[in-house]
Amino acid sequence: MTDRLAPADLPDRPVYARPGLTLLAACGAAFIAFLGVSVVYIAFPELPKSFPGSSLSSLSWVVSGYTVVFAAALAPIGKMADVIGLRTLFLVSVTGFTAASLLCALAPTAELLIAFCALQGLFAAGMIPSSLGLLLASRSPQQRPKAIGLWGASSSAAAAVGPPLGGFLVHSFDWSGVFLVNVPLGALLLILAWRVLPRVPSERGGVPDMIGMLALMLGVGGLVAGLTKGSTWGWGSAAFLGTTLGGALLLGLAVLRSRRHRVPALQLTLLRTRKFAVANATFVLFGASMYCWLIAAPLFTTEIWHYSPLSAGLALTPGAVLSVAASVLAGRMPRKYQRAVVVAGALMVAVQCGIWALALRSTPDYLVVWMPANVIGGVGIGAVMTTLSSAAAGALPPQQFAAGSGMAMTSRQVGAALGTGAFAALTAALGGPGLGAFRLVFLVCTVLSALAGVIALWLTDPAERTATAPAAPVPVPEVQGESR
Repeated sequence: MTDRLAPADLPDRPVYARPGLTLLAACGAAFIAFLGVSVVYIAFPELPKSFPGSSLSSLSWVVSGYTVVFAAALAPIGKMADVIGLRTLFLVSVTGFTAASLLCALAPTAELLIAFCALQGLFAAGMIPSSLGLLLASRSPQQRPKAIGLWGASSSAAAAVGPPLGGFLVHSFDWSGVFLVNVPLGALLLILAWRVLPRVPSERGGVPDMIGMLALMLGVGGLVAGLTKGSTWGWGSAAFLGTTLGGALLLGLAVLRSRRHRVPALQLTLLRTRKFAVANATFVLFGASMYCWLIAAPLFTTEIWHYSPLSAGLALTPGAVLSVAASVLAGRMPRKYQRAVVVAGALMVAVQCGIWALALRSTPDYLVVWMPANVIGGVGIGAVMTTLSSAAAGALPPQQFAAGSGMAMTSRQVGAALGTGAFAALTAALGGPGLGAFRLVFLVCTVLSALAGVIALWLTDPAERTATAPAAPVPVPEVQGESR
């Protein structure tokens, strides 16, 4: 008997016992996958000291390499569960992620560090869909939305606690500490998963579209490379135009193949559900804003205010703590409040970035300007990330929860890659990480978050739209129960 379980064929009853330990393993995988990128932000200012021959825009690929590969590989790698099984994919992904983290910590050159980070992102892409598939298989259909909320909250918590944890690790070790932390965490997760995750029978699925996955990966990478290197190459240069247009063409190829391939890199049919499509568009915009300021904030405190890495991490701690609390609370919100929570959260992050863009000065002003804004933004991040994950999955039938959540994660990581590239482009265009460059970065983040909030206004269910529409002259039957 094999251990495969196709997410589309999840049973109505849990297929194995110990659902609590399964939830712990699944949330642990989501946590370390997103910790793998968020914890690096605080170490970013230290990298030029260890690799003095590399520019800031080149070193941004330590983050971009992870996020680009992570985003492109999420959907097709998740389909490998139909070939090798959910449990096997989970174990292989956790093992590979742990090993790649160790290689990152030992990397002697910037080029090897970027390559190992990309490898790390590839294995992280396997942990997300496999952990979600195993989680859903351990829950009845009625229990799955709540489980998805907890799973999404764990990834939001990782994004929030990454910078403070990274500050402590860089202070205690050096930049390599942010990669070494994944080794014991990965080992513990591997032991837990090996003991509690049983073999689950399933039908054999098709082989994923590897050409489409490669086109998606290179397409996103080309756009990010164009953003990152545009000011260096020249915005009208052949290198910039070729890289950017080439990336766009490859993305177009990935979309075309996804419309025809039996196991596509992108499941475009899911976007026919309007609420799901709106959730993904919001994820791209909000992910770009969030990850752009996450890389800018610690760099601002170290470069402009001359904070130590530990102090830079602690400066973001209040927002991180409230983000985790907001994630938990948002996961318990009734479905009818999802749109309001996402809109309010996105606008809170826009307020944070707007305050920083207008009020930050070259002299430290932590208590009056920095911390109040960070507290507002922390609550907003926790509310948006958890609620959007739940809204994206809940917009689809239960048998498509796994596929929908995986595609939502892809949108989030595409936004992260573009946001990181935008940071590198803006700072390079203004001659480096100076006060003016950081203000412009935070201003762009303000606009992106505000746009995400505007897009989220359409995050409604058909039943909700019917309920709020003007009364029709012909009576209609009353709809009972909770709206979808």
